[in-house]
Formats: sequence, structure tokens, C-alpha cells
Amino acid sequence: MAPAPPALSVNLNKVALLRNQRDLAIPSVLRAAQVCEAAGAHGITVHPRPDERHIRRSDVTALAPKIAGEFNIEGNPFPRFLELVREVKPTQCTLVPDSPEQATSDHGWILRQAGRPTSDCKRLAPIVAELQQLGVRVSLFLDPDPEQVAGAAELGVERIELYTEPYARAFGGGQAGETYATYERAATLAVSLGLGVNAGHDLNLENLPRFAALPGLLEVSIGHALIADAIFMGLEPTVRAYLGALGHTA
Repeated sequence: MAPAPPALSVNLNKVALLRNQRDLAIPSVLRAAQVCEAAGAHGITVHPRPDERHIRRSDVTALAPKIAGEFNIEGNPFPRFLELVREVKPTQCTLVPDSPEQATSDHGWILRQAGRPTSDCKRLAPIVAELQQLGVRVSLFLDPDPEQVAGAAELGVERIELYTEPYARAFGGGQAGETYATYERAATLAVSLGLGVNAGHDLNLENLPRFAALPGLLEVSIGHALIADAIFMGLEPTVRAYLGALGHTA
């Protein structure tokens, strides 16, 4: 029997960003989440940053009891972020090494160098243990580097999220083959080590069908491209189009 297609988690940061341009309550992040789930999305992702430039703490606490599927909170585990995760206990927490001033995530954790644990690894170990004790599944944002994948397995996390901007850039330049092979090797190793594989960043309707065949891929998190497409297609039809690109049938 063929494996099930990867799940789709819709990142709602760009909906919040648009709302924050005016002192109004529209567009509603909660309403967007409800439309996405009604259209078949398997989960909702938010990435609150310290300056609340898009998703706010109040959005996270409002969404948490309303999400029917998976709720995934992404972020660098600074103290206030961890306070929020402790409060809402999402299905999954994806830990990302972004600095507060970054416009978007642009690299994964460095867990090992020359076979030895790094400061990132030592910092994350107690955080991972605490989140798992709370019943939260932990995923680490990683580049497709076998050494980092092995480091994630040693930390005992349940999943990794592969940072896919290099793949998306190569695909746009017509040179996806070699780059895809890098992700294929990383995902195959992850599966062999007992890790679930997620992915995200710059995936869209054009490059997603090929990436969806990645070995062991369980979930993709997509925000910018999906919300941009929704401007022209409507949110519900866009979610369905992305589900179709992943291989889900209506």
C-alpha cells in the first residue's frame, strides 16, 4: 500500500501581517484558520516573533482551543516563547534558530560540528525534554545536512523540518535535480534514525508536487505562497489546490 500523502499545515503569519497594517480586526486570523480547516487543511501553523510583527500572543491563545486538527507553533525558544508554549500546549512545537531581527527563517540549527555537540545542541537538550514532558511533539528546523539530522536523533526529538528555500530556488532555476537529491539523502537518513520528516519554506503549487515524493515526508508547512495565491484564487480553493499538489484526492 502506498504511503499517505503529506499533511498540509497552513501558516497564517501573512494573514496577521495584513491585519496589523491597520488598527482593525480584519482579516481575522481565527476565521482564516477555520476556512483552511473546512477546506481540508490538516493543521495550522503560527510563528510568533518577539516584536509581534504578525502573529500576536493573543492570536495564539485565541486559536489554541479552536483548532480541530494539528496546532503547530514555530519559533526560537526564548523565555517568552516558551511561556506561550507552556500555556497552550500545541500539538507540535517547531524550534527555529531565527534571530529577532530576521525577516524570515533562513537556516537550520547547527547541532553537531566535527562529530561533537554544539552550543545549540546543549541549549536545546533541556528545552526538548521539557516540551516532551508537556506532551508536545518537538520538531527541529534543519538544513538537509546528515550531521545535523543525526544530531537531532541524538537529542531525541520526534521530527525535523527541512528548510526548503534552496530546493525552491533551484527549482525556479530549472536545476532542482541535484538539490532534491540532497534532501532525499537527508530524509532517508532521518527515517532510518526513527525521525519523522516535515518541510517548509518557499514551497508553492509549482515546486510542491515533486517535493511531496520525498521519502518519509509527513507534513509541509506553507504560508507565504499559499496566502499570496489566495488573493487571486480565494482561500478555500487555494487550500484545496495545495492539497491536490500534495497528492490528496477530493
